[in-house]
Amino acid sequence: MNVESQNKKKEYAADISSIKEARIRIRPFIHQTPVFSSETINAASGKQLFFKCECFQKGGAFKFRGACNAIYSLDEGEAAKGVVTHSSGNHAAALSLAAKLRGIPAYIVIPENAPKCKVENVIRYGGQIIWSKSAIQSRESVAARVMQETGALLIHPYNDGRIISGQGTISLELLEQVPQLDTLIVPISGGGLISGISVAAKAINPAIRIFAAEPKGANDAAMSKAAGKIVTLPETTTIADGLRAFLGNLTWPIVRDLVDDVITVEDTEIVEAMRLCLEILKVVVEPSGAIGLAAVLSDSFKQNPSWKDCNSIGIILSGGNVDLGMLWNSYKK
Repeated sequence: MNVESQNKKKEYAADISSIKEARIRIRPFIHQTPVFSSETINAASGKQLFFKCECFQKGGAFKFRGACNAIYSLDEGEAAKGVVTHSSGNHAAALSLAAKLRGIPAYIVIPENAPKCKVENVIRYGGQIIWSKSAIQSRESVAARVMQETGALLIHPYNDGRIISGQGTISLELLEQVPQLDTLIVPISGGGLISGISVAAKAINPAIRIFAAEPKGANDAAMSKAAGKIVTLPETTTIADGLRAFLGNLTWPIVRDLVDDVITVEDTEIVEAMRLCLEILKVVVEPSGAIGLAAVLSDSFKQNPSWKDCNSIGIILSGGNVDLGMLWNSYKK
């Protein structure tokens, strides 16, 4: 039985058909992002690396794909009521932009500790901000209140089949751009990105390997894979603010079945990968987006004999929304 048949049998929240439909739906609105490579970084890694630059996507991150698919999947009656989400980062901006393009309201619940640059993106794209406390319980309760008051529909940041299908369009593009890839390394948080990418990539090439990249200070996905069930952490500590969410009931089955392994890295390794992206690729990448490069350069990846035959590797640079305020302030001093 091939992977596509397995996917349908297991009834994941997305399959190759829904991902192909998403590609047609969102094609008029998204950018087909470029793939970069660097002989210098290849030499450092000992591999052929191909960087899928979702940092150049509208809104500065891959999230626009899923948000756009969700927004344009709504019928007219649903769309007229508007949409609501809770997010501290790129999904908030992406949903705001997609809703603006369709001409419908977007109510965005944002925790008080959200990065300033990402809040400014929501404002730029016309999202209506409602503040919450930082705890997930506060975010969810405020979102529920907004839904009750407005009738708006919830678009979850990752635990939604439409979101997963939209993110999966990355694989369709990347494997057309670089068909010889034998491995993909993808950031993991709530799992929407890697779920969509895994379903599509393994339907196209069942032999391709999919690795998740995760900070050691937020290693719930690695713990979940080891335990065979969703594990959540009492707290997370990482510079990668976009990788602090936990797997959902729709993303976990896909991660469990289709993601081959999880590579965890230190924050110092993430910062070094950001530096390489800036200095060598000439690309601004946020910590969450640089973690794939950090993973392939890590000792744990290089020294694992099971992975020595991973030679042609696609790395998802998932976003480029970096808060540069601290840098500018230090420069002024």
